[in-house]
Amino acid sequence: PTRSRTVPAWVWALPPVAVLALAFLYPLALVLQQSVTPDDGSGVSLDPYADVFASAVFRDALTTTVWLAVGSTVGCLVLGFVLALVIAFVPFPGGKAVARFVDVFLSFPSFLITLALLFIYGSVGMANGLWTDVTGAADGPFHFLTTPWGVLLAEITYFTPFVMRPLLAAFSQLDTGQLEVASSLGAGPLRIIRQVILPEALPALAAGGSLVLVMCLNEFGIVLFTGAKDVTTLPMLVYSKAILESDYPAACVVAVVNIAISVGLYSLYRVVSRRAGA
Repeated sequence: PTRSRTVPAWVWALPPVAVLALAFLYPLALVLQQSVTPDDGSGVSLDPYADVFASAVFRDALTTTVWLAVGSTVGCLVLGFVLALVIAFVPFPGGKAVARFVDVFLSFPSFLITLALLFIYGSVGMANGLWTDVTGAADGPFHFLTTPWGVLLAEITYFTPFVMRPLLAAFSQLDTGQLEVASSLGAGPLRIIRQVILPEALPALAAGGSLVLVMCLNEFGIVLFTGAKDVTTLPMLVYSKAILESDYPAACVVAVVNIAISVGLYSLYRVVSRRAGA
């Protein structure tokens, strides 16, 4: 009898591995190599890391990046949870259209939201223009978009739907009978949210929050388009070192640190979610 010939499993793994290596691993290897290669041609050295870690600019950028990412994540979790509750459990005209718009919003580029905020709250935006028209003042009072608080507002505005989407999916699978039983036993809305809805939403909150945290750590467009010159994050520092100063080893060092933080946070999320059964 003719023995059937089958292709080994490892052969089918070669194409995706090759694409991954060319598209991601090879550029990452170049960044790592450049981060340990000073411009003076002295060979492999950790001097670029020592110089970057010793600079106050890097420490300030790291601090700004972390607090903006954490603050944006907390704001997105709170706002996203409240908005998802309203859409999922409060009947109102156009509720389904709003839920679909959340899906469409996820496809918007971040700079588009920032431009919209600039049109409203910018130095020559609608809010300042209305203020000067009414009061006759030479300038309006809204100048916060060029501060860290403006960046925080823009990031919360843009990333909140990334929390709402998994929450709406989780709420759609929630047994409404639990809510009816809790209500019939005399539980108020806040108690139902705290004891029935919130435990079911924790995995979705963890998934959305971790995604927002990682994306905020690597956000570049929002900081750039707000024009916040005094707000320097790690991605902005990479841009400054590489494009403005042509200091490629320092830029690669900052990029490696940014990647390490992002991968570390994602790995921590996977461990926690696995133990929680999410």
